[in-house]
Amino acid sequence: MNVRRLLAVLVTVVLTLAVPAAALPQGFAGLGSTADGFAIPKPGIQLRFPADHGPHPDFRIEWWYVTANLQGEDGAQYGVQWTLFRSALAPKTEDGWSDPQIWMGHAAITTRDRQFVAEKLARGGVGQADVLAEPFSAWIDDWEMKGLPNPGADPLDKVSLHATGKDFGYALELSAKGPLVLQGDRGYSVKSASGQASYYYSQPFYDVSGSLDIAGKTVRVTGKAWLDREWSSQPLAEDQTGWEWFSLHLASGEKIMAFRLRDSRGGYTSANWISADGKPTPLPPGSLQITPVRSARIGDKDVPVSWRVRIPLRGLDITTDPLNDQAWMVTTTPYWEGPISFDGSVKGQGYLEMTGYPNSE
Repeated sequence: MNVRRLLAVLVTVVLTLAVPAAALPQGFAGLGSTADGFAIPKPGIQLRFPADHGPHPDFRIEWWYVTANLQGEDGAQYGVQWTLFRSALAPKTEDGWSDPQIWMGHAAITTRDRQFVAEKLARGGVGQADVLAEPFSAWIDDWEMKGLPNPGADPLDKVSLHATGKDFGYALELSAKGPLVLQGDRGYSVKSASGQASYYYSQPFYDVSGSLDIAGKTVRVTGKAWLDREWSSQPLAEDQTGWEWFSLHLASGEKIMAFRLRDSRGGYTSANWISADGKPTPLPPGSLQITPVRSARIGDKDVPVSWRVRIPLRGLDITTDPLNDQAWMVTTTPYWEGPISFDGSVKGQGYLEMTGYPNSE
């Protein structure tokens, strides 16, 4: 057994034995756990860049989340995901294996008939995973999102993205053609009627170029990508079980971030309409209406994969269609995520993430 393999085994053992189940990202929003001892998001706090591109160890949960809609030189459509999660056992950092910061990475490529998924786990304090704000670098083992030389620009304006898994890999360059976008109330994003919240901003204006390696074949690709950055310490409300989360690139150049958190009262919704030049307009509560149109059999469960999305205030009425019904992420916390296209009042493409559905494995 080589050193890297031994370290991987040790990390898995440490995570399994030392980390309570509630401390790992549950639905990646801390469902079922408390925020005792951690910082809590507050309204009116101004986000600071580039400092907020880096980690916030005094908060319990955090992620750097990239999704990309790509077209290959072969004419086929593809989706790519790269995500680094940080989840803390305590609001501090330490050197060595006693560091309470836990890291998890997810990488995926979606094709019309395949879903390639890989997951990595790491303990903080030993250099295996971390994030630096400037010069920007986020990594877990050999997966990395790294800032590229771009004098005078925000460190996230131009980045490279790399990951590999069984039978797949990708190497991409992302170049922002618009500004960072604050979600919610200037970056303070409410998640329930009882007030749970996070700090949340996005970079939805990436143009992408690069290559995918799929089952031994290399394909050159171009397309669009979206980065979500979010951190918090609060669990969702007790009756919230998961979410549907949409990031939409409209043919008009506008963008929409929209989500529904499912609960016993029908769900808490939020939406942000982003102009082509990057001006966000958070929409009033209740503006978003989503209805399942079609479900797919995944394992032994039916999971809704096509949705009608309406924002009457803006005249939006679209129906989404997945590239691949079976875009199931077989990870520690299973969930559905994949590229979508849509038509209706406007055409476009984007990504859909759905958490909290029964494990379909």
